[in-house]
Amino acid sequence: MRVAVVTFDGFNELDSFIASALINRCRADGLEAFITTPTPVVTSMNGVEVTGQRPMGFVREADVVLIGSGVKTRDVIADDRLLSMLPLDPARQLIGSQCSGALVLARLGLLAGRPACADLTTRPFVEAMGVPVLDEPFHVEGNIATAGGCLASQYLAAWTITRTLGEDAARAAVAYVAPVGEQRETVERVMSAIGVRDAARV
Repeated sequence: MRVAVVTFDGFNELDSFIASALINRCRADGLEAFITTPTPVVTSMNGVEVTGQRPMGFVREADVVLIGSGVKTRDVIADDRLLSMLPLDPARQLIGSQCSGALVLARLGLLAGRPACADLTTRPFVEAMGVPVLDEPFHVEGNIATAGGCLASQYLAAWTITRTLGEDAARAAVAYVAPVGEQRETVERVMSAIGVRDAARV
């Protein structure tokens, strides 16, 4: 199972790298994430140059597509050429967006009739597209999830792992990266955010 972490020029490092790194903790179990870019090299909002691991054509093949955010997302949704590189299929793929990535999903018509999560800066722009924005870090309906706030990328990753490999795999991945001494509370917070509760504690 392969995950395309779509990363545009001007991207937010936390969004793309946290999701990719967490998911790749499950590489041995057959789940692998790739930074997927429209050009061979993209530059982050803080000037970090990154070489893409897969070209945008990989989006069509991926089992999961996560749309990252960045300072140029409004330019992205105004570019029909870039949008044409995103033939997303929620009937076949798991699809997620991080922060301003919700603008991309809205522009593609994937958020019609459903609320979404986005960061506070992006919120008015998403609402202007007719999509209600929740005051929550994560929301999922069917195969489409949205996350709001940079560190909510851990929720998007945990959702991806849960849906593809199961709850135990997600818990193990989150526990591995959690602060020492805070593993249990971190795991429970993340899993609760994506709608999974610890039955032993209910």
